[in-house]
Parts: sequence; structure tokens; C-alpha cells
Amino acid sequence: MLIGYARVSTADQNPDHQIDALARAGVAEADIHVDIASGAKASRPEFDLVMKLLRDGDTLKVTRLDRLGRSLLHMVTLGADLADRGVGLHVVEQGIDTTTAEGRAMFGMLSVLAEYQRELIVANTRDGLAAARARGRAGGRRPRLSAEQAAVAQQLYDAGKHTVTQIAAVFGVPRSTVYGHLAPVSIGKRSASASSTRGGAA
Repeated sequence: MLIGYARVSTADQNPDHQIDALARAGVAEADIHVDIASGAKASRPEFDLVMKLLRDGDTLKVTRLDRLGRSLLHMVTLGADLADRGVGLHVVEQGIDTTTAEGRAMFGMLSVLAEYQRELIVANTRDGLAAARARGRAGGRRPRLSAEQAAVAQQLYDAGKHTVTQIAAVFGVPRSTVYGHLAPVSIGKRSASASSTRGGAA
């Protein structure tokens, strides 16, 4: 069974785009559940209902990862819980489908990022400044992607399965930020299969 979940942050936002995308992905209208709640809000009644409805063999479909969880760590934890229950997760607009080997591999990369994020949260400011000095930076604005995130972005780009737009969405940054962290020699030199799946947008 396919179950869809959509979320908007406020009542004046329109969830129709998400609903239409989920319908195109094969979810019946009666099985699409919509919450009006911010990502940080703990109470999401429709989401709680979805989690009760899901059974072994079902697939949960969302349009984007940020519609699903409050943070990267929360989303990865949720994905692991779904996997333990035998439930697949398909993120329609970001090309993640844990019912496939490729999708599980990408979600594994997100797990690495989530762990790194957790380590950053518990690290104190002094450690952060020391790391910056060790890399030759005296302070100031940090790049939008960490070294680990940039490495994963490069791997996803080189693999040719995801567009720059999709990679940027995974990290919640603009496409220009992803391009700024890619190795210059690799840009525009992806496989022919990548070109055919990009639909004209790198």
C-alpha cells in the first residue's frame, strides 16, 4: 500500500503541489495525509496517524525530506525506524527510494551526514575555532557545506544519478553552493546516463 504525507507550515500555504506530486507518484487521494504544522512542531496529528497506518510492505511517499522531519538527524532516525518495520520510503522530488539498492545507499550517506551534524552540535565554540585555524581560516563566515558534506555532494554528482538541484535540496542549500564545492574538472563531465536523466538541468 502507498501512503502519502504532505506538510505546510502555515494555513495560508497551499499543499496542492505536494498533493499533486504524490498523486502522480501513484498515491490514491484518500491515502494522502496533510498536516499544517512547522517542521519543528512536535504535534503533527496526520503524521502520527500515518505512522500508525503503515504496515510491513507499505511505502511512505513524501515530496521532499524536509516535509517529513524536523532535522536531518530526525529524518535519518525515522528512516531507520521505517526500515526496521519493513516500510519503504520514497522521496519523490529528491530521487530517494529505500525500496531500491541505490536509494538505500543514498540514505546511508544521509546517515553519515546526520552523525556529523550531531557531532557539530555537541562540539563547543573553542573546538570549532581551533579547527578553523588548523585549516588556515581565522574565523568569519563558514562555507555552506562542510568538508564531509562537500565530499558526499561530489560523490552524488560523479555517480550521475542525481541533478545538482536534487543534491542541493538534500543539503538545503542553493544550487550555486553545490557548484561552488564541486571539483571544477568534474563539472559538465558526467556520464551520458546522467545527461539523459537531468532533463536539461544540471
